[in-house]
Amino acid sequence: MALTGEYEPSGSARVREHVEQIVRTGTTDGITVRDVPIVLMTYRGAKSGKIRKTPVMRVELEGHYAVVASLGGAPANPQWYAGLVADPVIDLQDGTVTREYRAREVSGDEKALWWGRAVDAFPDYADYQRNTDRQIPVFVLDPTGREG
Repeated sequence: MALTGEYEPSGSARVREHVEQIVRTGTTDGITVRDVPIVLMTYRGAKSGKIRKTPVMRVELEGHYAVVASLGGAPANPQWYAGLVADPVIDLQDGTVTREYRAREVSGDEKALWWGRAVDAFPDYADYQRNTDRQIPVFVLDPTGREG
C-alpha cells in the first residue's frame, strides 16, 4: 500500500498547514474547512512523479468516497486532477485509518448521485459549479482492500 517516493509539500500555505497537522496528530479527526470534515488524499504528481498530499472534503458512503475537483470554481482543474488520471491508485486517510483506493472519474447518473452527496456535505460546491463554465469533475474512490 503506502505510496513511496519523494514527498513534495504543497505550494499553498493553508494546505501545508492542514497536512502538517494531520501528520503530527496522526488523524484527520477535528480538522475541518469551513466546519466541514476533511480526509487526506495521498497520490503521485502527474508531472513530477513526487508524492503529494491534499486535504479534501469528506464525502463518504459505505466505504466509498467522492473527491470533487472544484478548485473553488476556478476555470481549470486542481493539480491533483491530473495526478489521479495518470495514476489512479491513491491512499486516503479518514481519521486514523489509511486505506488504498482506486479513483475513477464518474459521469452521467453516477456523477449526479455523487454530486448530490458532495453538495449535501459541502453546499459551496453548487456555487462553484454556477461560477465556472467547466463541468467540475467528480471521482469515486473504490477501496482496493489494502490497509495500512
